Amino acid sequence: MNKPLPIGVENFEDIIKTGYYFVDKTLLIKELLDLQGKVNLFIRPRRFGKTLNLSMLRYFFENTGHEEKNNRNKELFHGLKIMEAGGEYTGQMGKYPVINLTLKSAKQDTFKSAYYKIREELAAEFSRHKEVLKSDRLSEKEKKEFQKLMDKEAEYDDYSGALKFLSKCLYEGTGNKTVILIDEYDVPLENSYFEGFYEKNVKFIRSLFESALKTNEYLQFAVITGCLRISKESIFTGLNHLNIVSVLDRQYSEHFGFTEPEVLDMMKYYRVESRFRTMKEWYDGYTFGDIEVYNPWSVINYLDDLNANIHAFPRSYWINTSSNEIIKDLIVRADGKTKEQIEELLDGKTLDIQVHEEVTYDDMRSKGENLWNFLYFTGYLTKAGEYFRESSIYLRVRIPNVEVKTIYQNTILQWFRTEVEKQDFQDLYRAMEEGNAERMEEILSEQLFSVISFYDSAENFYHGFLAGILSQSSQYRVKSNRESGNGRSDIMVKSPSLRGRSFILEVKVSDNIDELETDAEGALRQIYDKKYMEELRTEGYRKIDCYGISFYRKDCEVRFGKKTDM
Repeated sequence: MNKPLPIGVENFEDIIKTGYYFVDKTLLIKELLDLQGKVNLFIRPRRFGKTLNLSMLRYFFENTGHEEKNNRNKELFHGLKIMEAGGEYTGQMGKYPVINLTLKSAKQDTFKSAYYKIREELAAEFSRHKEVLKSDRLSEKEKKEFQKLMDKEAEYDDYSGALKFLSKCLYEGTGNKTVILIDEYDVPLENSYFEGFYEKNVKFIRSLFESALKTNEYLQFAVITGCLRISKESIFTGLNHLNIVSVLDRQYSEHFGFTEPEVLDMMKYYRVESRFRTMKEWYDGYTFGDIEVYNPWSVINYLDDLNANIHAFPRSYWINTSSNEIIKDLIVRADGKTKEQIEELLDGKTLDIQVHEEVTYDDMRSKGENLWNFLYFTGYLTKAGEYFRESSIYLRVRIPNVEVKTIYQNTILQWFRTEVEKQDFQDLYRAMEEGNAERMEEILSEQLFSVISFYDSAENFYHGFLAGILSQSSQYRVKSNRESGNGRSDIMVKSPSLRGRSFILEVKVSDNIDELETDAEGALRQIYDKKYMEELRTEGYRKIDCYGISFYRKDCEVRFGKKTDM
C-alpha cells in the first residue's frame, strides 16, 4: 500500500510515526545552524509548510529532560537528510529547552477574547514545562509566579513578559539557553485589523516579543513565521539581530513549499505522473528567491484526489484555508485604475510594483502600491522578474497559477452579486418589454464599465453577468441553461403567469470589436434556426420576445426579434 498523504497533519512526530509521505525538509536545520541567525523571521504565504517546519525544529533541538524521550525524538530523524550532514549538526540534537508558541488560533472578534486565547497558549506552554518547578535552582518566588502563569491567574503585564520569564526559568533549571519558536505571529494582527481592535493587539504582542527577543540573555536563537513583515508598528523594535527571510531572499528558498523535483517524485510514487501538466498549471508558479515552488497544501490535496481517481478534476483547495479578506478589500475599494490593473493581471499580463517590505495593515488602504505588496507577500501574486532603479527594487508580478486566478474570479463574482442586489434594474426590464435594444445596450454597457471583467473564460463571465442582473426582478423567473449543455438557449426569462411575458436571450462573445454587430445578429438568428422558442410554447407561453447579445470586453451589442418573426 502507498503511504497516506498528510492532509492537515502539521506535527512532525505524527507524520513520521504514522508513516505519512514526508517531503524531507530537514536541511533547513543545517542552514539555520550554518547562518547562525539569532532571531529569524520567515515570511511565507499561508499553508506553505511553516507550522510543520517549526514542529520539526522542536523535535530536533528539544531536550525534554527525559533520556528515553530524547532518544525517541532522535529516532524520528533516522534516514533523513540532516543525519548525513555531519556530527557538527547531529550533535545539536536534544540539546536545548524549546518554547513553542502558536498564534494561528488568535482570531477572535474582540481584544478580550483574543488576549484570552493567547494567554491560553502561553499557559499551555508553561504547563508543558512544569517539571522545571522541581528544580532547586528556581526561587520560591519564581515558582509561585510560574504557577500563576500556568493556571491563567496572572495579570496582563505578567503575560506580556511571559516568554522571557519562561526562558529564564528553563535556563536556570537546565543550564542551557532556550530556543523560541513562534508560529504565525501576524495572524492576530491581521484579524484584529479587520475586527477593529488593531492598536490594542499590537501593544500586547509588541510587549510579548520585545521582552523575549530584544534583551533576553537566556535566548539561544528564535524562529518566527508569518505572512507579512510588520515592523513599522515596532513589533520588533530595536532587534538589530533580526534576520528577515522573505519570498524575495535566496536563502532558505527551497525549504518552504515543494520544488518541482519533489512534486514529480510524489506523483511517480502515487503513479499519477500523467496528470503533471494539470498539477503544474494549477498549483505551480511561485518563485521564492530564484527557486520555482508549488503550493504544498494544494499539491497534497490534489494528489489525494488523484489517488482515488486518476481523472479527478483540479480544485481550488487554498481558497478555504487562506484569508481572502485582502482580496475582498481590493475589489470593494478598487477605483478605475485598480480595476483595470486587476483585469490585466487576470488576462495574464504583469504589473510593475516597487517593493515595500515594511508595511502595515493601515498602509494597505493608504496607497495602491502597498496593497499590491500585500498580495505579493501573501501569495496572491508572484515574481515574474525584478530590476533595480533609482535605489529601489521593483518587481514585475503576475498571478501565479489557475488556482489563485479562480480566487480572484470567485471574489469578483461574489462582489458583483452583492452590488447587483443593491440596484434597481426596472429600466432594463422596461427596455426588454418595449423591444428597445438601444436602451438595453446603454444599461448593460454602464454595468460593464463598473464591473471587473475577466476574459479567459469570457462566455461564462458574460453569461453570469447577464443572468445576475436579470435575476433581480421579482416579476420574472430566470432560467440559465449554459451549465446543462443541452442545446437550449443561454437564458430564458419568464413571468410566473403563462399569460405574461417571456424572453429568450442568446449570448455570443466576439473576437474583436468589429464583429459585435455580426455576432449579435448571429445569436438572434440561432434562436430561430434552432427553435429555442418551442420550449416556452410547449409550457403555454404566447408572448415570446428574443434577443441576440454579443460582448467584446466592455462593449456590447443587442438585437431584438419577435416571436412573429419565425
